[in-house]
Amino acid sequence: MHEKEIEKLQAEKEKIERQLVQEQHKIQRLENRAAYYEKGERRKRAHRLITRGAAVESVAPQTKDLSETAFYAFAERVFALPDAQRLLTDAVSNHTGGD
Repeated sequence: MHEKEIEKLQAEKEKIERQLVQEQHKIQRLENRAAYYEKGERRKRAHRLITRGAAVESVAPQTKDLSETAFYAFAERVFALPDAQRLLTDAVSNHTGGD
């Protein structure tokens, strides 16, 4: 009787250990998926920043000569202008979602 209980408990232990390994793999797959999506969002953001920075340089080539600090100060002043605020608000409200 005692040996049967031990075998039964051993089988149950092995079953639970297999389930644990499966759950650990499931967690790893989910973490990998989350990292994949996060990496994709970072790439999209980096691409957007690069293309918009290139657009600024193409319409205002003088900005290439500014230091990073000077460029930020310039951008803050430009976007603080009432006309710039209005134009930006109009552009956002007229945006259709496509690029």
